[in-house]
Formats: sequence, C-alpha cells, structure tokens
Amino acid sequence: MFTRTESFKEFLRYYPIISIIIAIHIILYFLSVFPLLPNLWLYEHFAGVNLYIAEGEYWRLATPILLHGDLPHMLFNSFSLVLFGPALERMLGKGKFIFVYFMAGIAANVATLILEPLTYIHVGSSGAIFGLFGYYASVIMYRKDLMSKANSQLILTITIIALIMTFLQPNINVTAHLFGLLAGFLLGLALLPHKQRPNIRFNFNLGKKHPASFKGVSAPKLIIWCGIIILAIVGLLFR
Repeated sequence: MFTRTESFKEFLRYYPIISIIIAIHIILYFLSVFPLLPNLWLYEHFAGVNLYIAEGEYWRLATPILLHGDLPHMLFNSFSLVLFGPALERMLGKGKFIFVYFMAGIAANVATLILEPLTYIHVGSSGAIFGLFGYYASVIMYRKDLMSKANSQLILTITIIALIMTFLQPNINVTAHLFGLLAGFLLGLALLPHKQRPNIRFNFNLGKKHPASFKGVSAPKLIIWCGIIILAIVGLLFR
C-alpha cells in the first residue's frame, strides 16, 4: 500500500492529482530561487502572514500549502506525499482527495492564524500531509476492513514518529501539524462510508467487509459537510 513499484509514467497515470501537486511544488520552488525572476514576489503575496490574513488577504490560508521555504523542506514534503498520498487518491477519487488535502491544510492555517501571533509567517504543506495521516487514523479506527493490519501498524508508527519529531525539530509549525492531523481525522469521520455508524462507546463491529473504496459517500452529504467546515472557518476568522 505504501510501497511504490510503479514506473514514472504509471505513477503519473494512476495518481494525477498527487503528480500535479508535486509539480506545482517544484515549479514554485524554482521560480522562487532563480535570480532572474521576481523570486521574493511569490512569498510577499502568497506566504502565510497572519497579519495580512487578519487584514483580509484570506487567500493566504490556502496558498502557503504549495510554497516551501527551502529545497529540503520541499523535497521532504513532496516525498511524503508520494509515499502516503497514492492510496488515498485511489480510494477517495480525485475530487474528494483534493477536498481532504486542501481542507486539512486550510484548517491547519486557520488554527495557525488563531493561535500564533500576528507576526507569524509560514509556508509548507505539512499541515495538509498531517491531514492525510489523520484520515488514515479514522480509517484504522472505524473501517479496519479497508487496511491490512500491517499497513495500519505502519501508518500509526509513522504518525507517532512524525508527532514526536514535530516537538523536537526547530522552526516547525507545531500548530499546523496538530490541527492538520485533527482536521484529517474529522474529515475521515464525516466522509467514510459506514454500514453502521459508531456509537459513543466506539463500537467497531461494522459487519461484513467491504472492498477498499471510499466512494460510497453521497454528493449531498459531501456538500453539507463542506458547507459546515466553511462556515466554521468563516466563524473563526470573524470571531
């Protein structure tokens, strides 16, 4: 599930959304470092600057997800997306994967706006990637039949290590990591198809197993949850 055996052409064909996101990472990074281009312009207009967001530049809640501060940062996040994104893109489908990825990233940036000082500046897709970890966690908790035990243990181990490293490494947006993880988990609860919704005692007995597909979520349900999340974000911005 997390081992890549495809050729480059096969990867592009099977996982077009992830391929496009990584291509954007690379293009924006090189646009920001070539001396002949207005490299500072990208960061001046699209980096996450809490002061500017508070003054109404709300696009900065989304655009930092595609920008990175340096080459190792960009390569590490892109590599993480290559490892952990494909399974979800195939399970969710293109549209829902885009929704989960960017909503988790935006939620992480909203939390950064609320909890960090106005002078705080941030870029990077780490919040969105932690959102993928959160979504996997919801699958492990509520739809164990969609992942093997080995893959479940692997993703939990990686998530725990990533959380530990969040608090040990310098210059990390801890708020974005934690709230991206939480947002991904909540999106999983909202979007995962359940034969039987878990009650407050967390009953995991979901009956007959289903094939590994998340496409059982109806369009009205997705629209309703999208509206709820957007309203919550707007409410937080104008709190």
